[in-house]
Amino acid sequence: MLREFQGYVLAYRLRAAVGGRVAPPGDLLSLSEYAGRRLQRQELARGLVRKGIRPEEMRLLDRLSDELMFGFWLNPAEVSRFLSAALRGRSHPAIGDSDAFATLLTPSEQTRLGDLGVRLVCAHHLACLTLAAPIQDPHALARVWERIEQTQPPLFVDELARAGQLD
Repeated sequence: MLREFQGYVLAYRLRAAVGGRVAPPGDLLSLSEYAGRRLQRQELARGLVRKGIRPEEMRLLDRLSDELMFGFWLNPAEVSRFLSAALRGRSHPAIGDSDAFATLLTPSEQTRLGDLGVRLVCAHHLACLTLAAPIQDPHALARVWERIEQTQPPLFVDELARAGQLD
């Protein structure tokens, strides 16, 4: 769940930087807030599988998925929707430039990661953004997934350091 939270934080920062239609609707969740909503989402999803859920519960599940940006980095359809909306509005250099993406990291995160770690984080997340392009080509998609797996960054966001999760 820590990697998932870290992905949420970076997706939030990127969406906030791009702004417009892709801007996150609320404040950045703390780790504990994220965990609480994630457990709520998980329980709703279990209910859907076990017994089905009422329409209002489905709407809540969808809202929680959107708020948590669940699957933002690794879901080709979600990446494609984000990029389409971002490029229709005002784009941001972080969508395709490593140096610009690195500005989404806090100074303490950059220090914690070091130069090589920052490059790995940027390479990983920019590789994730390429999931949208080869969605119709299974060979290209396999190459993108390989790049994503090769660039899996360590845990580093400030919230995790403050919570004592990084050692």
